[in-house]
Amino acid sequence: MRNDKKELAVAALRNGTVIDHIPTEALFRVVRILGIEEMSTSVTIGYNLESHRFGRKGIIKVADVEFAEDVLNRIAIVAPTAMVNIIRDYEVVEKRPVTLPDELTGIVRCTNPKCITNNEPMHTRFRVTDRDTITVRCLYCNHVYRGDEIEIER
Repeated sequence: MRNDKKELAVAALRNGTVIDHIPTEALFRVVRILGIEEMSTSVTIGYNLESHRFGRKGIIKVADVEFAEDVLNRIAIVAPTAMVNIIRDYEVVEKRPVTLPDELTGIVRCTNPKCITNNEPMHTRFRVTDRDTITVRCLYCNHVYRGDEIEIER
């Protein structure tokens, strides 16, 4: 029997993390946040893939790495629809969306030159004021940033 279906075969992960449902326009920001270019482990990046939910999406598979919560919080800023899948022994042991915490400490950079965080050695602190538009407000100088205006610290 002939199979007319065409598939892209990507090796399954024994252990690691898959980040799926990344908006295509945010994929390379997520790659930078994860520090993929500095990794020595196997990484698969899918760009502009078909998605029933979004039309197009990105996906990142990283072997032998489980990312810390603060890294995933950074992803939630640029890709709030992303899903994190933790893989162990080829099985998905955890599947959850990235979540944006109410407060971001040391994650977002305040670009206001008068902000104390740019003049003293201290972490930034931002309150998330709108989850739909990803809007944050600096708790020190009250400067507001939305969407692509948000600069993420590494």
